[in-house]
Amino acid sequence: MALNSFRAFLSIFYLLCSIVAAEDPYRFFSWNVTYGDIYPLGVRQQGILINGQFPGPDIYSVTNDNLIINVYNSLTEPFLLSWNGIQQRRNSYEDGVYGTTCPIPPGKNFTYILQVKDQIGSFYYFPSLAFHKAAGGFGGIRILSRPRIPVPFPDPAGDYTVLIGDWYKANHTSGIYGAWMKAHQVNKDRTLQAILDRGKKLHFPDGILINGRGPNGVSFTVEQGKTYRFRISNVGLQNSLNFRIQGHKMVLVEVEGTHTLQTTYSSLDVHVGQSYSVLVTADQPAQDYYIVVSTRFTSQVLTTTGILRYSNSAGPVSGPPPGGPTIQIDWSLNQARSIRTNLSASGPRPNPQGSYHYGMINTSRTIRLASSAGQVNGKQRYAVNSVSFVPTDTPLKVADFFKIGGFRVGSISDYPTGGGIYLDTSVMGADFRAFVEIVFENPEDIVQSWHIDGYSFFVVGMDGGLWTPDRRNEYNLRDAVSRCTTQVYPKSWTAIYMALDNVGMWNVRSEFWARQYLGQQFYLRVYSPVESIRDEFPIPKNALLCGRAAGRRTRPL
Repeated sequence: MALNSFRAFLSIFYLLCSIVAAEDPYRFFSWNVTYGDIYPLGVRQQGILINGQFPGPDIYSVTNDNLIINVYNSLTEPFLLSWNGIQQRRNSYEDGVYGTTCPIPPGKNFTYILQVKDQIGSFYYFPSLAFHKAAGGFGGIRILSRPRIPVPFPDPAGDYTVLIGDWYKANHTSGIYGAWMKAHQVNKDRTLQAILDRGKKLHFPDGILINGRGPNGVSFTVEQGKTYRFRISNVGLQNSLNFRIQGHKMVLVEVEGTHTLQTTYSSLDVHVGQSYSVLVTADQPAQDYYIVVSTRFTSQVLTTTGILRYSNSAGPVSGPPPGGPTIQIDWSLNQARSIRTNLSASGPRPNPQGSYHYGMINTSRTIRLASSAGQVNGKQRYAVNSVSFVPTDTPLKVADFFKIGGFRVGSISDYPTGGGIYLDTSVMGADFRAFVEIVFENPEDIVQSWHIDGYSFFVVGMDGGLWTPDRRNEYNLRDAVSRCTTQVYPKSWTAIYMALDNVGMWNVRSEFWARQYLGQQFYLRVYSPVESIRDEFPIPKNALLCGRAAGRRTRPL
């Protein structure tokens, strides 16, 4: 068996060598995904661990590195990992969501073959199937610039990953703890996934975690006088969070792969799915200081704390944790508008980020996406342009490759229909190399967060009220930040520009995870009629095949 595994590994390695330039380095990872006991809020829970860790290990890489990640699924149910913000250039098969990739069966493994092509910055990975994200399985991804590419700030003395997110004490599902739950008279119908499957809404989360720990469970050590980089990602399930450090300012330097104008903030709103890099200088008297994370735009405010510890600290934290904004929308909106691209800084390549003049390109299509909530057949559902997504028995990208159907391109409209919610496998078609305007419209009373796999986009405008074509006069067509996840404030809109330069099947989803689970997502099929390896890689030779694709071959005999 070991010999067969080694031969399989060699075949994957030789395949890699044939499709990726030899000068791009390889980094190899071997991960075992298991269930395990975790106690982040003081009660025993079923967590998803990677190599025994919660959260999982960080991925360290450099622009254009090839990441070979062998994932062994030791859970009792199928599993997938997705890579938030990694663009998977020409290769949506590796995206790790159910619309593109067959799940890894229990007791089996799959080797992801990723390249962080022309990317830098701070991102994260997470489990995308079912409601696994509520149990862990997430970790940080950092992509450093190549040595010859200048970075617009000195090397920090240290580089920390900070994963923040809201959390439930309830298990995501019964899993291997079914017998334990029965023995302890815990109702498995109260697991998070079971609640959603019954068509109910989840209650408000129970707390907030920093790197998988509850209040004062995590600390970061710094030396007085030195500057450190903190890569902050909101890996939670629904709530926007505010991040701040007692007595210290934060200089924003990067957002999801874009170097930003270096603006100083005392606190920072991080919406679900978003990632930010800040520089913090240890310029205060030597002691311990609170790191504070609290919910935004909620009537009940959840707060947790960590510790910024000076190496020569003279004492513990003192005073109350610093307060932050709570329900103020305008405060957050103004902060969001202040986040802009540093046009003179190099990106993944030596040319300045401002050399791509997105504001001078005419858009060829406007897509308006409106969220909605309601019931279908007596059960809670969420939708985009009235369509609540339901998956097929075969991942869409796999079905598309083998031309076995099961979905219809054009099953979701370019604009809100105003009708009631209905179920369908929603796929929107789009032309390769088109330049589109997308407007996210939020008629509801909550802050929403939207992510598009395979791309980064320019956030050109956001405001309250209804979007009309006249609002284009307010767009930032010079230095809008380019990112992959954007917020939409209550009863407001957010507009983005996006160049469709990446062929594939790409997930467009709400980062409010219960909403995503209950249908608030769809797939954007970016298509090139040429069907050339210049535009898109073929299906991976080692791709898992399931549903109606089971038994087929990824290559001819």
